[in-house]
Amino acid sequence: MQTPIPELITENLIITVLKPADFHLLAAYEHNNRAHLSKWEPIRASGYFTDDSVKIRIESGMHNFVSGSAIPFVGLDKSRSKIVCICTFSNIVQGVFQACHLGYSINVQDEGKGYMFEMLEAAIDYVFTHLDLHRVMANYMPENTRSERLLMRLGFEKEGVAKSYLKIAGCWQDHVLTSKINPNHLGAS
Repeated sequence: MQTPIPELITENLIITVLKPADFHLLAAYEHNNRAHLSKWEPIRASGYFTDDSVKIRIESGMHNFVSGSAIPFVGLDKSRSKIVCICTFSNIVQGVFQACHLGYSINVQDEGKGYMFEMLEAAIDYVFTHLDLHRVMANYMPENTRSERLLMRLGFEKEGVAKSYLKIAGCWQDHVLTSKINPNHLGAS
């Protein structure tokens, strides 16, 4: 049985999983945001941005989606000609944990317009409703106040600080740990 690719329609976005044929959309997004995102991501080797590498990442994302281990969502504009934002639910675990990690980014020209909130609100609802996950975990560097405000607005709660958590921009960085519990599970036994 083939896993249907979700398509979530919001006021400004079409949220879906990219197919390999659409690699040019991700290549353009990464090229346009390379400098903007560099302070929030690992150092990328130059080969990371080649068309072949982008295609491999999309194919890997599709494989992970089909296997149930991740959902690499993109938020497209209504014309489907540009990626506005990205969110990935990774390390999806079922069983007694029923949780995942969330990572996200937005096109530099689209910051401050509410698109990331719009995408995450719909995508989190999808993983809570369709996958019945119990917990979504999202972490941010303490100086990333935009992410802090976004996550708090979405209902995430701070759980602590992980020292030297991820190697970002070439340095081990502390991260604030947050999570959001599926509201359908609150009070359930």
